[in-house]
Amino acid sequence: MEKKPIGKVSHFFTHISVAVIDVTDTLNVGDTISFEGASTNFQQKVDSMQIEKKSIQSAKKGQAIGMKTNERVREGDIVYKIIE
Repeated sequence: MEKKPIGKVSHFFTHISVAVIDVTDTLNVGDTISFEGASTNFQQKVDSMQIEKKSIQSAKKGQAIGMKTNERVREGDIVYKIIE
């Protein structure tokens, strides 16, 4: 199992459990990602992503996406794509 950095958490909305991720590489719905930081470390599958309240299937470098997370994440946490 290989991990490739694909972004960084720039904001987290606690009350709705949504992270804003600044994407630095391609990310697709269905990918498995890992959130890692000082007190964050968990994996989840990408079920859906949005840009400005519109659902997207794929995010490219330079985009900022919103994504519901299974656990709390923190600003500055690194997001990795898990490559099987």
